[in-house]
Amino acid sequence: MDSKPKGIRYHLGNLSPAPGSRTKPKRVGRGIGSGHGKTATRGMKGQKSRSGGGVRPGFEGGQMPIQRRLPKRGFTPISRVCFSLVNIRDLKSFSSGSTVDLPALIKMGVIRHLKDAVKLLGHGEIQIPLFVKVNKCSQGAKQKIEAAGGTVEVI
Repeated sequence: MDSKPKGIRYHLGNLSPAPGSRTKPKRVGRGIGSGHGKTATRGMKGQKSRSGGGVRPGFEGGQMPIQRRLPKRGFTPISRVCFSLVNIRDLKSFSSGSTVDLPALIKMGVIRHLKDAVKLLGHGEIQIPLFVKVNKCSQGAKQKIEAAGGTVEVI
């Protein structure tokens, strides 16, 4: 069935909330006639019944809280550089004589998520000459690329 009453036109000027969707908030502490008087739904005695009562977040009733029971581990330096690692074997998809730099590595799908910088490692073999521009390069990777006739530029 259609929920709209017949003959009523709905405009911005005569909109109202659906019946039953807006309820008045519970008014506590307004006398015994309200059903929420006297203790105002706080129970009888105790810390939580008092004005301003309650415990801070993480308090476990005097038991050693979890954030103090767990050990602190390690140290994360602010100036740490996180490298995206690329091996020699990952450069097989490049054609001979092409330039391998950050945009090319992302375009070919060798790097999916770029971190702070790119480092080239020497795992694998290469036979084609490539011009490689990376942030860091291992000695083994540099020797393999130069042996194949390519060059490595550290930017």
